[in-house]
Amino acid sequence: MNRTLASLLAASALAIAAPARAVSPDADGSLVNTLGHNARVRLHSEVGALAVPRHTIQFSKTGSRIDYVDEAGQDNLFLFLRLSADIDVGDRHTIVFLYQPIDLRTKALAPRDLVVDGATFEKGTLVNHRYGFGFWRGSWLRDLKPDSDRELALGAGLQIRNATIDFESGDGTQFRSNRDIGPVPLLKARVRQPLDNGWWMGAEVDGFYAPIKYINGSNTDVVGSILDASLRAGLEVRPGVDGFVNLRYVTGGAEGTSDATGPGDGFTYNYIHLVALSLGFSVR
Repeated sequence: MNRTLASLLAASALAIAAPARAVSPDADGSLVNTLGHNARVRLHSEVGALAVPRHTIQFSKTGSRIDYVDEAGQDNLFLFLRLSADIDVGDRHTIVFLYQPIDLRTKALAPRDLVVDGATFEKGTLVNHRYGFGFWRGSWLRDLKPDSDRELALGAGLQIRNATIDFESGDGTQFRSNRDIGPVPLLKARVRQPLDNGWWMGAEVDGFYAPIKYINGSNTDVVGSILDASLRAGLEVRPGVDGFVNLRYVTGGAEGTSDATGPGDGFTYNYIHLVALSLGFSVR
């Protein structure tokens, strides 16, 4: 993952630094596309800082409601990475592929007895926490006002979550892990407005709220939600390459009881709020 991101960032930096004659002869200065093709590709990479304003979790109805920020060491900044690709098909349609890793690993002394799926992590003992909730997302957008440098698009997508949530005592005698892979449908909107001298502004939002059992057809009684919203300002630093600053807010979670496959009763309460500030490059 880190090698892939580094390669994209390096490619963007080289594209910025390269002399003008190295740019593709395409009319729009494209670096990765060829004239005459109906589909065109845009690659995006971001790196920055991630903060967790609020995050609470509970496993099993008799378990503790744990505040990750105050009780589990998430009161710090974490590395934020994001990779995506747009495939423009014709003038109106765009297919978006995204990979978003989220893997928050912390250590903290338990401020009280913490009960997770029947296991008790006693007050004052070291607990290793891992909150992994990375995801892959595929989306489709239709531009309502197609233009070479403007966008007002609506669409839908499907997100595949890859969750690994671990609690482990420092001496290794206590361990609980909850893991899950599952689909999440989304609605999507995106806008981009050009400004003067190569500057532009943009915004994007993905979100959904639904009872999970009505989506996947299971017998579970879980309600889930997600919101992924961002504002960005960018500059075309040279033909085919944009640099941008992005402010992103992500929130979501679930509450309810699913089929129990481990030591707990299947009840989960998990809601997280994330804020990220990142620097990115787009290459087209």
